[in-house]
Amino acid sequence: MKFTPRSETTRQFIIESVANLMNRQGYAGTSITDLEKATGLTKGSIYGNFENKEQIAYAVFDYNLLRLRQAINSAMDKCDTNKEKILANITVYYGSMDSSIGGCPMMNTAVEADDTHDGLRKRAADGLLRWKQDLVTLIEKGITAKEFKKDTDAQKTALTIIALIEGAILIGKATQNPVFLDVILTSAKETVHGISLH
Repeated sequence: MKFTPRSETTRQFIIESVANLMNRQGYAGTSITDLEKATGLTKGSIYGNFENKEQIAYAVFDYNLLRLRQAINSAMDKCDTNKEKILANITVYYGSMDSSIGGCPMMNTAVEADDTHDGLRKRAADGLLRWKQDLVTLIEKGITAKEFKKDTDAQKTALTIIALIEGAILIGKATQNPVFLDVILTSAKETVHGISLH
């Protein structure tokens, strides 16, 4: 029998209420008591709208990733060139370190779930691959618009930018040293400037 939530409104309320908490504490680190405190709802109300904690984790990941993508799209909407749009990606991710979201949901989920929860790992992987493809598209458009060098390897450049950004967030969070974050994110920006024609 297919599970049907009691209320889409309550379901969305639960997702929004626990999104930051679950992103910071992770799937394993968030208890049902944590969920009850964050929502003010009973266990019965929560599980009347989600089949289990795993389904909450999936919904929360999707919601957090959507918020991050919306922040990126909003920043890119203010940009005129493909180069500016890629640099906006870096700026938004830099901001995710200190945001109320609790950091990059793909990073947080991938680190926690790589050996413990394949479903969440796959969601994080899909998010990263989608982001990579978005960057590849921007780079290819930039090559066509003569913003970037025509021999630029779009796949390699996109992966390098993502690796630098995610690495910066990981090192910055682990060491609590914002200088390291700044240094690495500067390298990500230099990668973009390095493929630019002007």
